[in-house]
Amino acid sequence: MKIAVAGTGYVGLVTGVCLAEHGHSVSCVDIDNDKVALMKAGISPIYEPGLEELLVENINRLNFTTDYKAVYKDADVIFIGVGTPEKQDGSANLSYVYEVADQIAQSIEKDCVVVVKSTVPIGTNDKIEDLINSRLVHDVNVYVASNPEFLAQGTAVRDTLHASRIVIGVEDTYAAHVLKEVYKDFDAPIVVTNRKSAEMIKYASNDFLALKISFINEIANLCEIIGADIEDVAHGMGYDGRIGNRFLNAGIGYGGSCFPKDTKALHWLANFHDYELKTVKAAIDVNENQKLKLIKKSRKYFDSLKGLNIAVLGLTFKPGTDDLREAPSLVNIPIMIEDGANIKAWDPIGVENFKKRFPNEITYCNTIEVTLKDADVCFIFTEWDEVKDFDLLQYSKLMRTPIVLDGRNCYDLTSVRKANLIYDSIGRETVNSLELSLV
Repeated sequence: MKIAVAGTGYVGLVTGVCLAEHGHSVSCVDIDNDKVALMKAGISPIYEPGLEELLVENINRLNFTTDYKAVYKDADVIFIGVGTPEKQDGSANLSYVYEVADQIAQSIEKDCVVVVKSTVPIGTNDKIEDLINSRLVHDVNVYVASNPEFLAQGTAVRDTLHASRIVIGVEDTYAAHVLKEVYKDFDAPIVVTNRKSAEMIKYASNDFLALKISFINEIANLCEIIGADIEDVAHGMGYDGRIGNRFLNAGIGYGGSCFPKDTKALHWLANFHDYELKTVKAAIDVNENQKLKLIKKSRKYFDSLKGLNIAVLGLTFKPGTDDLREAPSLVNIPIMIEDGANIKAWDPIGVENFKKRFPNEITYCNTIEVTLKDADVCFIFTEWDEVKDFDLLQYSKLMRTPIVLDGRNCYDLTSVRKANLIYDSIGRETVNSLELSLV
């Protein structure tokens, strides 16, 4: 089957490569000539484990181009996988989606199925169908379907090839039949709904997971006050099949390209229809406050960060990706800079992206050891394996004052008690094996 994919970001490129892996001939379209040249050379323009290897393996079934007209005109199926970034008011910016829809209308010369893979507000697929049909150049039939993605950055390839479910939202049997053919070799249950239900499944799924994260973070904050241990609490909760043990890791909030954007978009959509999603609003508010948890903790030890040597471990919003979108580091580091701190930062993958935003304000280090050298306090923002496996005894050896503020609960408290440091994490007791007063 001849398939076209518009957009080569996380959604578009992963979708295109995985469809090629299942034997389809796939043409990926992007407006960036440099990105296209990289992909033609077998180089992925985004960091995603396993993606580049799969791209190279299937390079003979993949075509990368900026010439959308040549690709769209005789495609059997066209996937729209462009971004829908957040606007100032929290709503989704659909300009890129509509631009692709307009290009499709101008280009297609035979009947085809247009599949919206991008995360879009409920009802958008109907508008896309109307837009395409109103601007068609040739006398053809267009069938629009919703096919939301459920991939997570860092595991996107696995999440696509071994999906928990494939959701197909259609208003006709033809589009349903075609998409079932596209996915016939994928080992995943297929859920067929109408388009609006498919659009809502995506938002409801992401927002529920965001709710779960904000809930456990609220419980963690209370655990600190009353003396309970959030990890014991989450462990006990996780045995309940109705709750499950995933997304119960307390920390300094969710980030990335999906949860922040999708919670705000659904909340905005509800407000637009004069309805308030109180639980989703609470999840957003809790998450924004949670990102500042470590800065607030630092005030127990220092009246100001001015002149302090600060070590930052982890810049990306989670391990396994170079994505900085909505990362806690982007909220905290500007505060440190404004306070007049001297900052050294380490991240195994995210440094180059961070340098684009802060090229001169902080010092970037190649190792954790260099980052910690002579530091007065260490902030852990990302739970990279290199951080979790780091020898706890090295903190006291390398730092001027071994105060570790851990926003991801990287270390077991039993091990921490054997090290000579102050360790302050999320929802657990503060360990002070230095026997210093906490002022």
